[in-house]
Amino acid sequence: MSIEAHRQEHRRAQGDGRGRDPTHYPVEKKMGEDSLQTWIVELLRPLIERWYSELGRPRFVGADQFIYDQQFDPSKVVAPDVYVLPGVAPGRRVRSWKVWETGIAPSFALEVVSSDDPYKEYADALERYRELGVKELVIFDPDWEKSRDRVRWLRYRRLKARGFVRVEATNVDRIYARVLGCWLRVTGDGEEVRLRLATGPEGEELFSAAAEAERVDVEAERAAKQAERAAKQAERAAKEAALERIAVLEAQIASAAEAGGKGPGAQ
Repeated sequence: MSIEAHRQEHRRAQGDGRGRDPTHYPVEKKMGEDSLQTWIVELLRPLIERWYSELGRPRFVGADQFIYDQQFDPSKVVAPDVYVLPGVAPGRRVRSWKVWETGIAPSFALEVVSSDDPYKEYADALERYRELGVKELVIFDPDWEKSRDRVRWLRYRRLKARGFVRVEATNVDRIYARVLGCWLRVTGDGEEVRLRLATGPEGEELFSAAAEAERVDVEAERAAKQAERAAKQAERAAKEAALERIAVLEAQIASAAEAGGKGPGAQ
């Protein structure tokens, strides 16, 4: 169905009171992924999410969802391997993302080049991400050494004077992602290759997932201990209050008994 046909159907929907967009926007891919892509993404996505949390700027970091930027045209879609939505809280359920509903486009996107179709990202990514409004796109090719016309890293930025352009192409093991505010760095070789975050002037310090997990565990343990102390304090306060009530009742009983003993019938 053409875009104009979609619009006509939309107008009919508005006219008969249904008030909905009749366009079908798919929410999942119908093809499999290279397992290496999956392993890279499974490590990197939560690392970026933790990185933003560490900075005190938590935001949604997603992976592989369809992102649409033009209503009535489902062909205008990208599915970044990893992406960041500024101003969107982490933990939100996203099946697909429609830019026109929120006005929010990804600020950062990463594509991992597939071994099955290595030139798709090289050929198609630039125009689609330019149209989408992404501020920074990084393309990583884990198999860059297999061909002379492939490169390990490509980085695109949206510049005021020049628009969305390539600003870096390199085969070194790390690249600085300006939107993230840290380095993307390659670790491992072959099937063990992964992407990590790194800090420092030259990206020499890895942002440690293990250290972050340990920090979270320590904070959880500290919170549990604080809750335990609070519970014990509450229990102690309740016991003290109960003892005070008992003492008051005993005093009242003693006072009543004493008053009774001084009555007309007292010896």
